Amino acid sequence: MAITTEPRELTPELVRRSLQGRRLSWVDVLIQILLLVALVSSLLILAVLLIDVIRTAWPVFAARGLSFITTPLSPDPTQSGILQGIMGSLALTGIVIVVAFPLGVGAAIYLEEYAKDSVLSRLLVANIRNLAGVPSIVYGLLGLAVFVQAMAGVTNGRTVIAGGLTLAVLVIPIMIITTQEALRAVPQALREASFGVGATKWETIRHHVLPVAMPAVLTGSVLTIARAFGEAAPLLLAGALVTNFFQVSAGASFVDLITVEPYTALPVVIFNWSRQPQPDFQALTAAGILVLLVLLLIINAVAIILRDRYARRS
Repeated sequence: MAITTEPRELTPELVRRSLQGRRLSWVDVLIQILLLVALVSSLLILAVLLIDVIRTAWPVFAARGLSFITTPLSPDPTQSGILQGIMGSLALTGIVIVVAFPLGVGAAIYLEEYAKDSVLSRLLVANIRNLAGVPSIVYGLLGLAVFVQAMAGVTNGRTVIAGGLTLAVLVIPIMIITTQEALRAVPQALREASFGVGATKWETIRHHVLPVAMPAVLTGSVLTIARAFGEAAPLLLAGALVTNFFQVSAGASFVDLITVEPYTALPVVIFNWSRQPQPDFQALTAAGILVLLVLLLIINAVAIILRDRYARRS
């Protein structure tokens, strides 16, 4: 029986004609329409919420200006500000950066570059991904049990240190995952080229892999830190004060502020104001939400600047 090569020669032409002449089915069109409707609906909902927040918050900024940001908390809504909330959130974020960034990046480097592909390593990765999806209130219970009570001799109980460590534990799994994805995206040829010129594994990671992955690492890390900045539920259990009478002792040092003095945070302040029945507190709630959104935008802008800087270097 003769073997012909005609089908093999016609196959590329048939594929080309099939791709050019293929028509979209009604299912494809329907899915595209549904996705477009979902996108437009999400943007409309976001726009309506932002407009409502700005409209409600505008009288506060029009009447008080920046004094709303520089004024401490007060039971009088016409005099209350968010100074302690901003300072507490910045202190908590600083602790999160100091604790979560090196631990998260270091753990990701070990799992991606050093750990062997074994049952134990796969189990660790699976558990880390599961921890990233745990509700934040569960981490608040963990912080209350471990950092506030069990480690009271170190953290002095309900202090900024306990709250910062709770938020750090919250974001570490997410930071590990984002860093692993960034390291995995680095071409293997870059590692092999570094090994070829005699570099050690750590020298390869430090001088070649990390600089290339750093833009993605910074982007993912800052986004996770921004999530910690906006969390309120864990702090409610980890000792943040929910009151309008919160005051810091006069002349308190920086060490006292993080180890002795009570603290609050901007999301907690917003949560407290939202529970008050007075209309003036509702306006303060919208103004606090607007300040929180601006601070989150600033954090994201810093992430973009750092990412572009490292991208140009690499």
